[in-house]
Order: sequence, then C-alpha cells, then structure tokens
Amino acid sequence: MNGIILTHGAGSNADSPLLLSLAKAFEAAGWKAMRYNLPYRQLRPTGPPIAAHAANDRAGLAEQVARLRAEVDGVVAAGGHSYGGRQASMLAAEQPGLIDGLLLLSYPLHPPRKPQQLRTAHFAELQTPALFIHGTRDPFASIEELTAALKEIPAKTAILPQPGAGHELKGLDPAAVVGEFYGKLFK
Repeated sequence: MNGIILTHGAGSNADSPLLLSLAKAFEAAGWKAMRYNLPYRQLRPTGPPIAAHAANDRAGLAEQVARLRAEVDGVVAAGGHSYGGRQASMLAAEQPGLIDGLLLLSYPLHPPRKPQQLRTAHFAELQTPALFIHGTRDPFASIEELTAALKEIPAKTAILPQPGAGHELKGLDPAAVVGEFYGKLFK
C-alpha cells in the first residue's frame, strides 16, 4: 500500500475542504492518506506560521513521514497546499530519500506582486519527484514563472495547470490529481 501525508496552507488547517477532498480521493484509489496539522497550527488555532520556527514544522512533518513509512510498504509521499507544500519540499531537499514523491498544491513561488522574492533556494537540492498543481490565476506565481523555476530541480517534475483557478484551487478534481500524481511521477 502507498501512503501520503497532506499538510495545509499558512492560514488553514488539516480540515480544509481541499485536503479533505484529496485525502478521500487518495483513499478511494487504495492509498493511506493522512492529513496533518503542522506544529505551528497545533500551538495556535489561527494565525500565520512564524518564519523563525519553520524548522519545527519540517521536524514535525519528518516524524509523520517516519510513522507513515512504518505503516505502508509502498510509496511514501508528502505535500500540501501552499506553505505546507513548501515545507514538505524543503524537508525533502534537506533529507534526500525520506520522501518518495511530492504533491505541491499552489506552491508559493513568491509573495503576490513580488516576483523578485523567489522561494527556490532549496530547488537545486531537491532529488524527490514532484507534481505541482497550480492555478492559472494564482498570484503567488504564473504558470510561466513556475515552469522556469522548475528547471532548477534535478528530480523529475511535472505541472498540472488548473485553468481559471486561483490560489485556493476551487474546482479541482481530486480524482484526476491522484491519477496524475502516480502516473506522472512513478510510472
């Protein structure tokens, strides 16, 4: 059995509609799906993460990955929406081999209207295959900006654009994401 851990965006939690629908779709496809509240959210029910404590979020996620690896005998994937996906990708770059695949939803390539502030310092170290699900109206990066940035990643990557979707990915078809995730990264 394969498994995936899904984390939330900066202003959300593991019970977000996006993560609930994706977890259900992965489970319907035979995966063990876990939704995980990052440590900053476990400490405070609302509010953004504190940048100086991001390493704690990655450490908590690493513990969850180890737990999941003990429960499944196949692929162990991780990812999430925006901040959660970014932390998963940074963890994968810091600990190559820990995670087998990344599902990155609305990766926050840069803050809105600040394309010069790229969040890609870890991309050159990323050895984990990654599927980026990204809306064509996402203010955190255009499809073109994301495509250019992914050239820095030495691992296999793919982008699944969501026409007309913004950062929240409203209208996303979770079953299609599951099929694309496994098909594009592991076949």
